[in-house]
Amino acid sequence: MIPPFLENAALKGLQYLDAETAHRATILALKSGLMPARRRTDDPRLAVRLWDLTFPNPLGMAAGFDKNGEVPDALLKLGFGYTEAGSVTPRPQPGNPRPRVFRLPADEGVINRYGFNNEGHAALRQRLEARRKQSGIVGINVGANKDAADRIADYVAGITAFADLASYFTVNISSPNTPGLRDLQARSALADLLTAVITARDASTQKLGRKVPVLLKIAPDVADEDLRDIVEEVLAKEVDGLIVSNTTIGREGLSGKGPAQETGGLSGKPLFRKSTIMLARARKLAGPDLPIIGVGGIDSAETAWTKITAGADLLQLYSALVFKGVGLIDEILSGLSAKLDQHGLASLREARDANVDAWASEKA
Repeated sequence: MIPPFLENAALKGLQYLDAETAHRATILALKSGLMPARRRTDDPRLAVRLWDLTFPNPLGMAAGFDKNGEVPDALLKLGFGYTEAGSVTPRPQPGNPRPRVFRLPADEGVINRYGFNNEGHAALRQRLEARRKQSGIVGINVGANKDAADRIADYVAGITAFADLASYFTVNISSPNTPGLRDLQARSALADLLTAVITARDASTQKLGRKVPVLLKIAPDVADEDLRDIVEEVLAKEVDGLIVSNTTIGREGLSGKGPAQETGGLSGKPLFRKSTIMLARARKLAGPDLPIIGVGGIDSAETAWTKITAGADLLQLYSALVFKGVGLIDEILSGLSAKLDQHGLASLREARDANVDAWASEKA
C-alpha cells in the first residue's frame, strides 16, 4: 500500500506537468509497478452480477484513461472492480493537435478534445492477447475513425476484432470530439448501427459460444424526446445495457477560471448533476431490468451512492482521480459499505432506484 504522504506528493508533482504529459507519466508508473497493489478485500455485499459476469465491486475505470490497453491489470490491482480499454478505432489515429486536455482546478473538472487518439485494433489486440490468461473484467470501448467512409462498418469491425477477448463491449457514439459522431444518436442512424453491431455480436456468439454483452454509451446533452428514442431502440434491438454518460459540451456552473471555454467535452465534478438527471430519466424509460452504468462527476462515496439510488447498477470514474488520487478508490468502496450498514441493506441492488423519481424530475 502506498503511504498517504507519498501519494499526495506524487499527485502534487503531476499537477506541475501539463495534463496530457501527467496522464502519460501515470500510465508509465502503472506499467513499471511504481504504484503497487492495494491490500484490500472486497465487501461481498458490493459484488454485482450482470450478464455472465460477476463484478467484485461496482467501481470501474472509465474509457479514455487506458486507450491502448496498456495497464488493465495494474488498474484492477488498484482496487477497481473492472476497467474499460479504448476508445479504439480500426486504424491508428493521432487525434487532435495538442494541447487538447485542460484541468479546471477551481471546478474540479477536465476539458478534453483528444479526438479518439489511439494505436488501433492491431496494437490493442496484441496487448490483450498477452493477458489472455489473466482474470478480471476488461471491457472494450469501440469507436470509428475520423475519416471512415462507413462508420457503422468500423464499429462492426471492433466487435469482430475483440469478441474473443472482451468481457463486454461499449459502443461509443457520444464523444463530442469526432465531427458528426453524435449524429449516430439520431433514431434512424442509431437503429442501423445497433442492428449491425448486434448482428456482428450474434455471429461471434455462434462462433465462440459466448454472448458478449454490448452496451451503448450516450451523451448527457440529448433532449428528452431523443433520449426516449434512444432507449426505445436499445430495448427493441436487445442491446445489453447503457452507459450514462459521456462528457458534456455544456459549460453550465463553471467558475470561469482557467481554460473553461476551451472546445471539447467537460467531465468531472461539473458533470455530476446533468449526468445524474440523464441517468434517472434513462432508468425510468428503460424500466428495472436494463443494466445501466452511471458515469459523470463521481468523486466521493456520497456521489457514488447517489448514482446508485438514481438508477445505476455499476459506476465508472476517471476525472476525479486527477484531483484526488488513487486513494479515492478505497474511500468510495469503504463508504459504500458504510452506506449499506447505515440503511440495513444486504446489497447495492436493494438501494438502486431509491431516488430515481426525484432526480428524473430535476431540471438539467
